[in-house]
Amino acid sequence: MAQSYDLIVIGSGPGGYIAAIRASQLGMKVAVVEREHLAGICSNWGCIPTKALLRSADVMHTATHAKDYGLTLEGTIKPDVKAIVFRSRGIAHRMNNGVGFLFKKNKVDIIWGEAKITKPGEVVVSKTAKKPVEPVGPIPKNTLGEGTYTAKHIIVATGARPRALPGIEPDGKLIWTYFEAMKPEEMPKSLLVMGSGAIGIEFASFYRTMGVEVTVVEIMSQVMPVEDAEISALARKQFERQGMKILLEAKVAKVEKAANSITATIELKDGKTQQITADRMISAVGVQANIEGIGLEAVDVKTDRGFIVIDGYGKTNVPGIYAIGDVAGPPLLAHKAEHEAVICVEKIAGLPNVHPTDKLKIPGCTYCNPQVASVGLTEAKAKEQGRDIRVGRFSFAANGKAVALGESQGMVKTIFDKQTDELLGAHMVGAEVTELIQGFVVAMTAGASSIDLMHTIFPHPTISETIKESVLDAYGRVLNS
Repeated sequence: MAQSYDLIVIGSGPGGYIAAIRASQLGMKVAVVEREHLAGICSNWGCIPTKALLRSADVMHTATHAKDYGLTLEGTIKPDVKAIVFRSRGIAHRMNNGVGFLFKKNKVDIIWGEAKITKPGEVVVSKTAKKPVEPVGPIPKNTLGEGTYTAKHIIVATGARPRALPGIEPDGKLIWTYFEAMKPEEMPKSLLVMGSGAIGIEFASFYRTMGVEVTVVEIMSQVMPVEDAEISALARKQFERQGMKILLEAKVAKVEKAANSITATIELKDGKTQQITADRMISAVGVQANIEGIGLEAVDVKTDRGFIVIDGYGKTNVPGIYAIGDVAGPPLLAHKAEHEAVICVEKIAGLPNVHPTDKLKIPGCTYCNPQVASVGLTEAKAKEQGRDIRVGRFSFAANGKAVALGESQGMVKTIFDKQTDELLGAHMVGAEVTELIQGFVVAMTAGASSIDLMHTIFPHPTISETIKESVLDAYGRVLNS
């Protein structure tokens, strides 16, 4: 007889494990099916270990600019690649084991293997074809294996993987995805990055800080194409001052491989071509959802452009089957997956006042140097919608804390609707803006007006004061600029 649960979650990434824990808190009997590593891509190969690498880059940057702070450091400062990677992988290991602990604490069963939905309410788990990716830590004792399992509710949280362009497929040696870029055996002397989204630009920033000659090729007209154009332009200036080369409205047409290098033919905007030779290349042209092999076709779950179609609560077109996170479409962000997980489970449990996910209130963060963060509409999008807007700006150069830190290159930009006083969007570039953006997210979620923000007391001296000043500027009341 098949083992029965109230909820089975397929995938243990940020969406999957949060869904399982929340369901357990609400009294459900829960199991998670995982084929490769607990905590998913984010903790093992994405969000967390990349931030560990970027922290090493931050320390490197500060050390190499010690004279700017009146300090003299003896000897040559150079990266120890093996030590940097070892630290990053160790942090991933810790996060991986942490999810195993949380499952045990919350009485969530782990079913180790490949999951396939054979019909609504039924999941067949077979032996995984994947070898567990290091580091996985010890598999918790509350682990089951192959077999047939039933559940009234099934949540698909299988995530996504790097997308490959035909003819420029990653090979793990010369052409990397983020997997290989995260654990280089040695630092290349030169690097070509194809794509300037969050993944591409973060790795470009890391490797450039480590002394690598970096060229970024972006098919769109700005780096980080989803960001506000003004913020993107300021970030680009900083990247180029650091020595990064950026080619916009350019396309990698083909790549030729040598024994230990690649030569890429780049098609430029004017129709001309340019050849760039580099030791390694990173393909960062987006991701594709993991929808294959999990039985979606057999139960007629609707997909669109490679993603599972859901409503604001994670429901698919098939009763009892849900999807959350990257597999359910953009924005492809861990915190979006976590929020969708809670919303989905609370809706399943019948809790009152469960509100659908509002994608306009999901912040985006890029942890390059300088950092970039945003929420809501860009200025261009607001104008496209026919909004009559007020725009406020405040430079870090006028903020005492930023100047004292030596981080005066930055800006906060706010966008308000003139008629309703609604905060439509906020966009930031500069030091620690990935921590500051949440102030705007809270304001948008709470429905705060410009007056609410203007009358909020910000501590001095902090970079957070730029939030208030940008709002004041939108209404012609800026005080420190």
